[in-house]
Amino acid sequence: MQHIIVIGGGVVGLASAWWLLEAGHEVTLLERAPDVGSGASYGNGGQLSYRYVSPLADAGIPLKAFKWLFQADGPLRFRPEADLRQYRWLASFLAHCRADVNRRTTAKLLELGELSRRAMASLSLVVPPERFSWRDAGKLVVFRTRAAFDVAASKPGAGQIWSPEECTAHEPALGAAQHLLAGGIYNPGEAVADCHAFCVSLAERLGEHPRFRGVVNSTALGLRAERGRITGIDTVGGLVTADAYVLAAGIQSRSLADTVGIYLPLYPLKGYSLSAPIRQDDIAPEISVTDFERKVLYARIGDRLRVAAMVDMVGEDVSLDAKRVAGLTRLVRETMPRAADYSQVSAWAGLRPATPGSAPIIGATRYDNLWLNVGHGPLGFTFACGSAAVLADLVQGKAPPFALDGLTLRG
Repeated sequence: MQHIIVIGGGVVGLASAWWLLEAGHEVTLLERAPDVGSGASYGNGGQLSYRYVSPLADAGIPLKAFKWLFQADGPLRFRPEADLRQYRWLASFLAHCRADVNRRTTAKLLELGELSRRAMASLSLVVPPERFSWRDAGKLVVFRTRAAFDVAASKPGAGQIWSPEECTAHEPALGAAQHLLAGGIYNPGEAVADCHAFCVSLAERLGEHPRFRGVVNSTALGLRAERGRITGIDTVGGLVTADAYVLAAGIQSRSLADTVGIYLPLYPLKGYSLSAPIRQDDIAPEISVTDFERKVLYARIGDRLRVAAMVDMVGEDVSLDAKRVAGLTRLVRETMPRAADYSQVSAWAGLRPATPGSAPIIGATRYDNLWLNVGHGPLGFTFACGSAAVLADLVQGKAPPFALDGLTLRG
């Protein structure tokens, strides 16, 4: 049994802590915010998309991205930084924009997704699904152009292929947009839930675990290393030490790893979400809906509509851009005009710590007591339980449940 400090109190860090406790270790959680789940886990899209995991990097994406930059309400914004890490990440992203690389990564993420689905299900006795508004809603991806729809529908195992009329018959919330649709692809078994509520509930169970040593609310400033081992974490409250350490701190992991000479290929992809209350007469979506061309997700979470969208490459800036919020609100009103009370909409922005190839980094480093669980991008909630289970196996010296090609730190 080891004493392990997990750095990061978001969904990935909390899941890592739980699986390590269950593996027999003592765990301390180090979190800079007063409350857990207050970073990228707070207002995200709530998607548990175990099969819809295709990486952003793919053949043709660079040209699409260039076009998106000139769309008034397009899904992408780019602001150059005086930071070489931005350009290093972009160069690697472009290298990943190949069909063969996308296929390999997708296959690996599907394995992680299936493991995550089973791992989340195993938590149902620990954190009851009703505690975090979990719904097995299924996922409907709708397409506005025939070309994109035909390509997606031609892929083996794509799912149930629906016409625009079938899309609106199954999901009446899309009625106002039926004339804009070329078709849709539906997959059952995908879920939606409140990620923040899940974090809060799991943290409560952590607090009840006999091997949990508690939460240290302090900001990590850097790691200390000596003779191939991490010897402690410098925080604003002083030095904290353990036998082993797990970096699961979202984008903060990048700067912390840098203090001991480890480069993590992470970049903060800023995303926005809108939340609005659903009234009795509103026609809110029962199915989780993704607008493929606009890159917008719609989900009913409890009694609220959650809409998530956009990728802004603007560094570690979480401020709300009024124009981006207005553009997203306008698009939502046009697509689902009767889904919620948009006069009471609230906006949120968070940083999704993404790798160039969209695959998380799980496992060992060159320091024999420093472990990683980082880089989940927009799929942190989806992959949290599966990657935590993999991490716990690796810390125990066990073989992972599947080959981790492309999911470990290179070099």
